Amino acid sequence: MKDSLLVLSGGLDSTTMLYEYRERIAMAVSFHYGSNHNDNEIAFAAMHCKRLNIRHLTISLEFIRRFFRSSLLEGDAAVPEGNYNEQNMRSTVVPFRNGIMLSVAAGLAETFGLKNVMLANHSGDHAIYPDCRPEFVDSMDRAIQAGTWDGIRLLTPYTNLTKADIARRGKTLGIDYSETWSCYRGGEHQCGRCGTCRERREALREAGIEDTTVYDD
Repeated sequence: MKDSLLVLSGGLDSTTMLYEYRERIAMAVSFHYGSNHNDNEIAFAAMHCKRLNIRHLTISLEFIRRFFRSSLLEGDAAVPEGNYNEQNMRSTVVPFRNGIMLSVAAGLAETFGLKNVMLANHSGDHAIYPDCRPEFVDSMDRAIQAGTWDGIRLLTPYTNLTKADIARRGKTLGIDYSETWSCYRGGEHQCGRCGTCRERREALREAGIEDTTVYDD
């Protein structure tokens, strides 16, 4: 039964969720908030939705780029290179990004008569991004239920999985991860050096997937 709306970035995690739960996803939404890599991600999100015949919406959150501070909004040179850890990646936090996106997604779900909103947060993000942690998504689930007539739920089945765990699921689904975008720098190709590129490469390696992504390094 197609009863859910997915927040779809076009990255490895949400694309895996799109394929794994495609039988219940009626609609996917991507948010353009002015990040360095938004255009690259959203192009893949739209492509996968078209392939699966799932309706795809793109919604502008342009005010985030205008008023918020994050290295994701300040050009590719602002994004740090190095390992994916709290100290190195702290500058990439976009304040309360998931809270904002989930609020809009909940409104869309209620408008279109859907029962659930889905988000592909995972355990590797917990140390860096407050709005990916279990306590946040649990609280947001309660808030969305309380704030909608139909008691819409927030489903986050990847919360306690690693990125490698997610990639293993994608491997069984036959997903070509070169058709996803992780790099926070944007550009023609993924840089291969920033924290998200390193995390991506490590996850694919741990999952036993040949990485055919084109990198700049």
